[in-house]
Amino acid sequence: MSGTIDVTQAPAADAPAGRRSPRGRRRLGDRLLFGYVWLILIWLFLPIAVMIVFGFNDTQSKSNVTWQGFTLQWWGRLDEYPELLKAVRNSISIALLSTVITTLLGTLMGLALGRYRFRGQGATNLVMFAAIASPELVMGASLLSLFISVGVQTGFATVVVAHVLFSLSFVAITVRARVIGLDRSIEEAARDLGASTWITFWRITFPMILPGVVSGALLAFALSIDDFVITQFTSGAVQTFPLWIWGATRIGVPPQVNVIGTLIFAVGVAIAVVNTVTARRRT
Repeated sequence: MSGTIDVTQAPAADAPAGRRSPRGRRRLGDRLLFGYVWLILIWLFLPIAVMIVFGFNDTQSKSNVTWQGFTLQWWGRLDEYPELLKAVRNSISIALLSTVITTLLGTLMGLALGRYRFRGQGATNLVMFAAIASPELVMGASLLSLFISVGVQTGFATVVVAHVLFSLSFVAITVRARVIGLDRSIEEAARDLGASTWITFWRITFPMILPGVVSGALLAFALSIDDFVITQFTSGAVQTFPLWIWGATRIGVPPQVNVIGTLIFAVGVAIAVVNTVTARRRT
């Protein structure tokens, strides 16, 4: 009809001045979020960068807090503090042993919690999350009370037990999350083709949950090697790397501590990179 107006051909009204388009607001929000994330990362990694830098500090005093020049001498003088090296060996030994035990127990717990339904499962989940949420001070004091009440002498073994109990929940929850996301039809297909339960687990199930197992093991190792509070309660006469640093702060922390901390950090980064590359290739 001649009297009708084609709305589709009418020019759109101009947007009010000063008002951004939705796309422009999204871009601005993305940039702000990007900058915020980088600020947080810089804040988190700044202490690590300071530790690495002061491992090369040419200090002439017992306190390594003022930059006095660049040197590599501390990297070749780690043997000047035998007790420090012994404490590092204790930390690595405890971390490795507790990680192996925790990974074995946590993997089995994660499989059971993620695959089966049984009486008391809710209570088990509650206990695990309570162990994660409870302060280390509470766990350390309770473990010390337990060891004293049963007459166990605190030392290397009690530290291992304490670290296993502390990190077990982290591994179990990590593996459980992986198990819940598995495709059960793959396992059923293997069983239909004649594979036994054991072969199905090792050939099908375990490779699929392996990323979760590795992630849990790395987390347990990291929690163990740098733990201070629980170790302080249960160590007895055994010294670990964090405990040695705490004792050395009274007279001054030598630059060798920064060197060893840098080495531990470098090893951790290397393991994380290898794990990431391996996971990407597997995918």
